[in-house]
Amino acid sequence: MSDSRFYKTEGIVLRLIPIGEADRIVTMFTPHHGKVRAVARGARRIKSRVGGHVELLARVRVMIRHGRTLRDDLWRTTCGLYMAEIIDRFGREELENSVLYHHLRNCLTELAQAPSPDLLVRYFEVRMLTLVGFQPEVLRCVQCSGELTPTSQFFSPEDGGVICHTCRGSRNGLRPLSLNALKVLRLFMRSDIEAAMGVRVQQELAVELEHVLRQYIRHVLEQDLKSTDFLDLLRRQREALAAPLPS
Repeated sequence: MSDSRFYKTEGIVLRLIPIGEADRIVTMFTPHHGKVRAVARGARRIKSRVGGHVELLARVRVMIRHGRTLRDDLWRTTCGLYMAEIIDRFGREELENSVLYHHLRNCLTELAQAPSPDLLVRYFEVRMLTLVGFQPEVLRCVQCSGELTPTSQFFSPEDGGVICHTCRGSRNGLRPLSLNALKVLRLFMRSDIEAAMGVRVQQELAVELEHVLRQYIRHVLEQDLKSTDFLDLLRRQREALAAPLPS
């Protein structure tokens, strides 16, 4: 009995994009399936049996496995690479941190089936910052130490957390922080992964959380992460594909 998850096809290689340490995204033009994109696992390894055959303009015969769309698979893979890069930047050599290790392992395991990879990444960031000693202050104002009232506030990466309306004064450049974003940040700091993945976040709130945490991580590291550029590129492509065609 044939396995419908796989199919064989001939194709001509149109484009190759490296991802991670050893993989490639291969774009091929095929006679019966049109343009096809697939991830060639391990194709960039020296001893790979695939790598020497998958080159630009090469005519290849391949077996392709159906699964999630490449776009979804690539997004999850890049999210995983982003997590790995953060750990690489924040981790200290020869310093034991088994809790951080298990946090990374659990998040990478969850990433394969998480209904919202973006939300998982936000949870990963918040808990990671806590475990490496850079937890942003979201319970009290970082200026006056007063308890924050249940309303929108302001976030300052330079000050390391939330600033209340009184302390904001005439300061410019502070990012507004909605009450819902404040609630999610607090929840993620004290929740396990199962509880965190049960949160329902609208798109506008998801974008706000991403921007707040990216700015804060950039400030702490004093540089951007390389994988964020690829995440932004994939997001633009996803939004372009989802946009309605002009009439």
